[in-house]
Amino acid sequence: MRHLTYLGLLAACLVGTAPLEILLRTQVYSRPRRLLLALLPGLLLGTAWDLYAVHAGHWSFADGYLIGLRLAGLPVEEILFFAVIPLCAVLTLEAVRRRRPDWLIGDEPSADNSSNGSDGMTRR
Repeated sequence: MRHLTYLGLLAACLVGTAPLEILLRTQVYSRPRRLLLALLPGLLLGTAWDLYAVHAGHWSFADGYLIGLRLAGLPVEEILFFAVIPLCAVLTLEAVRRRRPDWLIGDEPSADNSSNGSDGMTRR
C-alpha cells in the first residue's frame, strides 16, 4: 500500500479542490485553452529540470512510495505533480476570485475591452 503514497497525495489534492469547481462555479475546466496555457510551462520546465537532476545524480526517488511506472526515467507521479499541483492552485485562485471579485490579480479585462470574457477571449 505504501507504493500508492505519492499518487494518493496527488489524488487528495484533486479531491480537496474539486468542490471549488462545482460549488463556486470557477469554470476552470470549461476553459481548457486557458488552463493549458497556465499548466504547460511549469509542466515542461519542471519535467526538464527533474530529468536533468535525476540523470546528473543530484536526487532520486524512493521506489517504495511509487507505483513503478516511469516515463523518460521519471516516475509518472512526479510528472503528474507538475500538472496536479498547479491545477489545484488555479482552482483555488479562481475560487478566491469568485468570493472576492474586488481582489485584482492583473489579468482582468480592461475597461476599453468590455466585450472580452474573463479569459480575454472576445465574445460574440
